[in-house]
Amino acid sequence: MRVVAAMSGGVDSAVAAARMVDAGHEVVGVHLALSQSAATLRESARGCCTIEDAGDARRVADKVGIPFYVWDMAQRFQEDVVADFVAEYTAGRTPNPCLRCNERIKFAALLDKALALGFDAVATGHYAQIVERDGRRELHRAVDMAKDQSYVLGVLDADQLARSFFPLGDTTKPQIRQEAAERGFSVAKKPDSHDICFIADGDTKGWLTRRLGEQPGDIVDTDGEVVGRHEGAFAYTVGQRRGLGLKVPRADGARRFVVDVQPSTNTVVVGTEDLLGVDIVRGDHTRWCGPPPAGEVRVGAQLRAHGEEIPAVATATGDSVEVRLRQRTRGVSPGQSVVLYDGTRVIGSATITGTDRSSARVAS
Repeated sequence: MRVVAAMSGGVDSAVAAARMVDAGHEVVGVHLALSQSAATLRESARGCCTIEDAGDARRVADKVGIPFYVWDMAQRFQEDVVADFVAEYTAGRTPNPCLRCNERIKFAALLDKALALGFDAVATGHYAQIVERDGRRELHRAVDMAKDQSYVLGVLDADQLARSFFPLGDTTKPQIRQEAAERGFSVAKKPDSHDICFIADGDTKGWLTRRLGEQPGDIVDTDGEVVGRHEGAFAYTVGQRRGLGLKVPRADGARRFVVDVQPSTNTVVVGTEDLLGVDIVRGDHTRWCGPPPAGEVRVGAQLRAHGEEIPAVATATGDSVEVRLRQRTRGVSPGQSVVLYDGTRVIGSATITGTDRSSARVAS
C-alpha cells in the first residue's frame, strides 16, 4: 500500500512510520503544520507543531529513508478546531479538541488529501488497535492501557477505519522508546506533548480571556444568591472546584462546585458535591465505528480521555443516543464526549448535550 505516515516530531509517530516501512508499505512522511506561529520553538513538554518538531520529524524520515513533506493545514485547524473550541466554551460547554482534531484534521483533511494524491491509507502513532473480523475492521483499545487513545479515536467511522493504521497498539510506551533508541532516532527520549496543543502554557482560562476579553458576571448558589463574581463564565466548567474565589461561604462549610454554566445570563451556578452525580447522559453528533447499535445495548461508557469505563445501557435514535450509567459519576459537562465500548471494541461516540439523574439504577 501507499501510506502517508503522519509525523508529529515525537517518538510515537517516528516508530509508527518506521514500522510501516518494515511492513513493506510505500511510505511518505508528512508533518502537519497546524500552528499559525510555528516559528516559536518548544519551551517545555507542552504544545506541538513547532519548527523544532518539524525538524525532528524530518530527521527521522531521513533516517528511515522515506520522502518527507510539510503540509500546511494551519487555516483548517484554526477554523475546525480552535474556533470550535472557543465557540463551545462561549456556549457554556466543555469541548475535547483532540477528538475534533482527529475527526476533522487527521482523519478528514489529511486522509482526504492523501486519497486525492493517490495514497491508500494514513498511519499515525496513536495507541489503539485495528482488528480484522468478518471482513470488517474494528477499532480496539491498545495493549498499554496507560497510553490507550481509543477514546480520542472514537469519532472515526467505518470508512475512515478502513484506511487507517495504528502500528503501536500492541506495544507499551517503554518498549516504543527502547525501539526508537535501537533505531538511532534522536527523539527516543523526547518528552511527550500533553494538554491542549495550541495552549502551550496550559492556562486555558487565560487563553480564553485573551481571546474573548473579560466579561464580568455573578456566581450564584442554587437558590440564586450571589456568592461571588467572575471575569467570564466561559472560563468555568461543570465539576470545577478550584479558582472560584467565592466571597460568601456556606453556613455548614461544605465545599461548592460549579454545577451549571449559563452563557445567556453570563452566570456561573455553584452547589454542593452531591449535585454533580448523574447517571443519564444524552448526546448527539453520533459517530459509529461500524454499524450503529440497534435497540438497547449493554456497553461500557467512557466520559473522559483518561476516565474509567462505566457499565451502561445505550439506546441510539437517529443522530442521538441516550446512555444510562450503572453508577453515578460526577463532573460531566455538555460538550464533552461519551465513547461507547463492547469489551475492548469501540462502538462509537457522541457529543454530550445534557445529563440527568434517574430514580433507579440500571440493572446489572
